[in-house]
Amino acid sequence: MEKTDPRQTILIVDDSPENIDVLNTLLKPSYRIKATTSGEQGLRLATSWPVPDLILLDVMMPDLDGYEVCRRLKDDPATRKIPVIFITTQGTIEDEYKGFERGCVDYITKPVSPPIVKSRVATQLALFDQNRALENKVARRTKEIYFTQDIMILGLATLAEYRDNETGGHIMRTKNYIRLLGRYMSDRSINGSLRLDRETVDLLEKSAPLHDIGKVGVRDSILQKPGKLTPEEFKEMKIHTICGYEALSRPLEILGLDIEDSFLNYAREISLSHHEKWDGTGYPQGLKGKEIPFSARLMAIADVYDALISKRVYKPPFPHAKAVDIIEQEAGAHFDPDVATAFLAIEKDFREVALQYADHEEERQALKS
Repeated sequence: MEKTDPRQTILIVDDSPENIDVLNTLLKPSYRIKATTSGEQGLRLATSWPVPDLILLDVMMPDLDGYEVCRRLKDDPATRKIPVIFITTQGTIEDEYKGFERGCVDYITKPVSPPIVKSRVATQLALFDQNRALENKVARRTKEIYFTQDIMILGLATLAEYRDNETGGHIMRTKNYIRLLGRYMSDRSINGSLRLDRETVDLLEKSAPLHDIGKVGVRDSILQKPGKLTPEEFKEMKIHTICGYEALSRPLEILGLDIEDSFLNYAREISLSHHEKWDGTGYPQGLKGKEIPFSARLMAIADVYDALISKRVYKPPFPHAKAVDIIEQEAGAHFDPDVATAFLAIEKDFREVALQYADHEEERQALKS
C-alpha cells in the first residue's frame, strides 16, 4: 500500500480470520485496511503508519479482550481520539453500556449486516473528520491569539525600555531566567505548597517582560541619569512599580474581566512586587517572606542577576561569578532562600542565556571571565 493512497485507514482487530475477511471484503474498495487477530498487535498497529482513522474492535479475544484494548487506546494520548466501534456477538444492553463506558462510539452485533457496517463506518469517519477539522481550526485561532498577545507584550515592554538605559536583550534574558527557575522548581516540587505546574511556568515566562512597564511614568532625567540617584529621585523611581500595576489593572477593571491564573495577573504581581525583599526592606509595600507573591520572588533574582551582568552608563558589567556570589550572599535577606538555592543549582544555565542574548561584547567578555 503506497503512502500516496489518499483513502482513510481502518484498523480491524478480531481473533477470527474469517471475520476479518468479511470486513475486509466490505470495506477495502473504499478504505485502506490494516488488520490483526491480536489485541496486543492491534495496540501497536494503532500507533504505526498509517495511523488509523477508525478501529473496528472485537470484544472476545484470547490475549486482550476488546474492553481492555479500548481502555488502553483511550488512556494513550496518541490514540485516545481515534473512534472505536465494537463488533461482537454480545449485544445485550449491559454489553453495550460496558462498551460505551470504555469509550467506544458505536456497537455492531454479529453476524454483521453489510449495509449497516458501511453506513456506521462512514458516519463515524465523517464525524471524526469534522471534529479533527474543528480542532485544527481552534488550534490555529488559539495560536494566532497567543502570537498576538506575545507581540503586544513585547511591544509594550520595548516601549518602556526605550525610555530607560536598558536594552531589548534584557527582555529576552529575564523571561528565559524565569522559565529556567520555574521549571527547575516545578520539577523538584520546591516550595511544595505552591501550585507550580508547567502551564503556570509558561504564564510566568509570558508575563515577565512587563515587569518594568511602569517606567513609562518616570521622568527621563531620572531613568537616564548616569550617576547615583538622590533620595528624592529614588523616591520617584520607586513609583514605577505602582504605575505598572495600575497600568495593567485599570483596563481589566473597565472591562470587568476576571484574570485569576492568567498571565496578566502574574504580570501585575511581578510589576508591583519585584523590588520587595525577603527581609521586608524592599518596596513599595515592604512585604516580607511569603507575603511576596512567588512570581515576584522569581523575578527579583532574574532582574538583579541581569542588572549585575549588564553594562550600564554608571557601571561596567560584573563577571558571572561575582553576580552569583552576590545573590548567594543575599539569600534570606534580599531573596527567597528556596529560589536562591534553585538559582545556584542552575547558575550555569543563566550564564548561557546571558551569553546568547548579550547586548555588548564587553558583557560577553565579562561573562566568560
